[in-house]
Amino acid sequence: MLQNTVYLIDDEPEMVELLSEAVNMIGLETRGFTQASVFFEQIIVFAKDSVLILDLNMPEMDGIEVMRRLASMDNPPALILVSGHDAGVLHSAEKLCEAHELELIASLAKPLSLEGICQLLKQYTHRTLIDESEIVKSSNIRITPSEIERAISHDELVMYYQPQVAVATGMLTGVEALVRWQHPEHGLLFPGYFIDVAEKNDLIGMLTQWIIRAVVNQEKKWQEQGMSITVSVNISAENITSLTLPEQLSKLLEDNKLDPNRLVLEVTESALMGELVTSLDILTRLRLKGLKLSIDDFGTGYSSLSQLHKVPFTELKIDKSFVGKISVDDEARAIVKTCIMLGHELNMKVVAEGVVDEETLEKLRRLGCDVAQGYYISRPVTEEKLVVWIKEHL
Repeated sequence: MLQNTVYLIDDEPEMVELLSEAVNMIGLETRGFTQASVFFEQIIVFAKDSVLILDLNMPEMDGIEVMRRLASMDNPPALILVSGHDAGVLHSAEKLCEAHELELIASLAKPLSLEGICQLLKQYTHRTLIDESEIVKSSNIRITPSEIERAISHDELVMYYQPQVAVATGMLTGVEALVRWQHPEHGLLFPGYFIDVAEKNDLIGMLTQWIIRAVVNQEKKWQEQGMSITVSVNISAENITSLTLPEQLSKLLEDNKLDPNRLVLEVTESALMGELVTSLDILTRLRLKGLKLSIDDFGTGYSSLSQLHKVPFTELKIDKSFVGKISVDDEARAIVKTCIMLGHELNMKVVAEGVVDEETLEKLRRLGCDVAQGYYISRPVTEEKLVVWIKEHL
C-alpha cells in the first residue's frame, strides 16, 4: 500500500491543481478532488500515514460533514484544514476534529502559503518514518493488566532519553525520560499501548515507582561517571494525590546521595483538575524537598491561570501542537509567544516540545524560548546512544 499519499479536496479546480504540483515537487503522491462525494466513492481504503488537505467551505458536502464521515472509517488520514472564513470557524473545526479523534496536523486560513503547506507535510512525513527497531509487529495489540504487572516484575521495561537543549546555544540542559516496553512477543511498545491500561487498573502507581527507580539508578550511574544530567519524568494524576510521594522520593534520592534539583516531575494540565487541594499539598511539599516541577503540554488542558499561579511550577512546557505550526500559523506563533512571556513573568523556564526543523528552532530563538526538544535535535534514545550523542555535541 502507498505511504504518505496526500489527498486534496477543494471545490476550486485551480487550487487542487496548484496544491498537487507543489506537493508532487517534494516527492509525495497526490489525489485531488473537487467534490467530497466523489472522494468517498473512489477512496475506500486510505494509504498508510496519509494526509487530507480539506477545504471546509464546500458547496455540496462541507468539511464538517467530511470529518464526521471520516471518523467512522478505518485508518482515516491526518488532516490539514483550510478555510476562507474567520479564525473562529477554524478553531471550532479543530475542536470538532479532536472530538472525532481525528489527527490534526494544522488548520490554515486562506490565502494559503504553498511553501508553508509543503513544510508541514515534510515535518509530518519525517515524523512517521520510525526506525525499524521501534516498529511494533501489530497495530491490533491488546494489553492486559496482568501483562503489565509481569513487565514490571520481570524488568521488561526500558528507559529512553530525549535530549533537551538551550535554544540560544544548543548545549544540553537535560533529558526527558520516556518508558518503553520490550515485549517478548510484540517487540518494542510505546506508552500509548499500555499507559491507559495501567491507569484504568490501578497500576500507574506501581509503573511510576519502577520508572523513578530506574531514573534514579541511571542518575547514580551518570554521577559515578562524572556526568551531571537533569532528568524530567512524567507523573500521573494518581501520583499527585498520593500523600506519601514526597517522602518516598526524598528518601530514595537521599539514600542514593543524589541532588533533588536534578529531578524534574512533569504534570499535565488535565491531572490538576482532580483534587486540587491534595495536589497542591503534595506538589508544594515536593518543591520544599528540592525537586523541580514542570507543567506539561501547556495550552491543551483545562487549568486556569489561577491554578498556574497557585502551583509552584519551575518550568512550563509548550505543547508540540502549537510549536510545530509556528512557521505557518500566525495564531499558533502568537500562542507560543504568549506562553513564553507568561512563563518568564512567572519566573519559569520555558521548554518547547516537538521541534522538527531548523526554521522552528530559529523562530523559538527569536521569541526568547529557553529550551527545546524534538526529532530535529534527537529522537528518544537508549542510555548508551545518549552518551554517544552527548560526546558528539560537546
